[in-house]
Amino acid sequence: MDIFDKITTLGNIGRFSDVAEGYFTFPQLEGEIGNRMMFQGKEVVCWSINSYLGLANHPEIREVDAQAAKDWGMAYPMGARIMSGATKYHDQLENELAKFVKRESAMLVNFGYQGMSSGIDCLLGRHDVCVYDSESHACIIDGVRMHQGKRFVFEHNNVESLDKNLGRATKLAEQTGGGILVITEGVFGMRGDQGKLREIVALKSKYKFRLLVDDAHGFGTLGETGAGAGEEQGVMDEIDIYFSTFAKSMASIGAFFAGEKEVIKYMKYNMRSQMFAKSVPMPIVIGALKRLEMLRTMPELRMNLWRNVSALQNGLKSAGFDIGNTNSCVTPVYMHGEVGEAMALTYDLRENHNIFCSIVVYPVVPKGMILLRLIPTAVHTQKDIKETINAFTKIKDKLQGGEYKAAAEKYMEGIAAR
Repeated sequence: MDIFDKITTLGNIGRFSDVAEGYFTFPQLEGEIGNRMMFQGKEVVCWSINSYLGLANHPEIREVDAQAAKDWGMAYPMGARIMSGATKYHDQLENELAKFVKRESAMLVNFGYQGMSSGIDCLLGRHDVCVYDSESHACIIDGVRMHQGKRFVFEHNNVESLDKNLGRATKLAEQTGGGILVITEGVFGMRGDQGKLREIVALKSKYKFRLLVDDAHGFGTLGETGAGAGEEQGVMDEIDIYFSTFAKSMASIGAFFAGEKEVIKYMKYNMRSQMFAKSVPMPIVIGALKRLEMLRTMPELRMNLWRNVSALQNGLKSAGFDIGNTNSCVTPVYMHGEVGEAMALTYDLRENHNIFCSIVVYPVVPKGMILLRLIPTAVHTQKDIKETINAFTKIKDKLQGGEYKAAAEKYMEGIAAR
């Protein structure tokens, strides 16, 4: 059989491509990155940019990024870090990141997704056992898939389920002679709820395991200093391996692991995606140093962010919207409707109310559910929030009144024709 013979469908999301691509999927936002951007020639209030602290378009950041590109170019340093891609600036960034999250050592990696997946692969041998949250990010799922040993999944943020699976993992590890790695997230990017880190580390008194936390959405936003969900919950010291990407609060590219010196050193010499990949370009490193400096020394950025988060989330709840159990910046709005209705609703939001936010449907969420995901930032305004809540109120009334059903049928006819 030709390997392409099986490509008879584009999958659950791809099947919408003919009616969705360029608008619902792969949309193109234009203009300066911020609270308001351009979409198909119109200004929209934008809730889909992960620049939590507003650093993506901060003038100091742009100046440093531009100067670093001028000084170094995007090619320097050439080669993998282990061979010819090491510089004192890479070392400096790692040292400053480690100090910020209160760890002995840190390791810079090229990308968040790639870093987490390959980090899991590096840490787990075939005799080891992995236990992970059922709603973990795709990068964790893919890393676990590479694991050649046994794995158990516990119900999302369900400590009783974790306890049960740790019991199973412990019995198996005793047979194989391996260890146990528990993986969860500081903040779950769709629901916005924090991982129950305090309760998880309490289980260390009962079971022997190490804890890896992906804190992509917590780093820079949670905790007294912005060091993340572990700091927020008072258990930072109990996280054995801390991970975060630069793609959220730092508004850049790259990621890092932090932990005990010997563990990080092991990863540096055994993590294949870094040993055989080009080092992070110098402008990214210099830019990350500046971003980290601002994150540490400008708490007003985080204060502005949380003022907006509180105003948005409290306003939505007061208006009768279901935002679930979020206790982070991530703001989900749950509604009930089919995929076609979600498309019609989103079109109405963007064209008639000038609101742009991410739409999430099955298979990411259960059938019959629509999730509108908002990412508030430090640069959003009270006007943005008021306009958005007013628009959401109107589209909710239309959805519940069945006004999107006709448009939904049109969308679904186009999908069926595909």
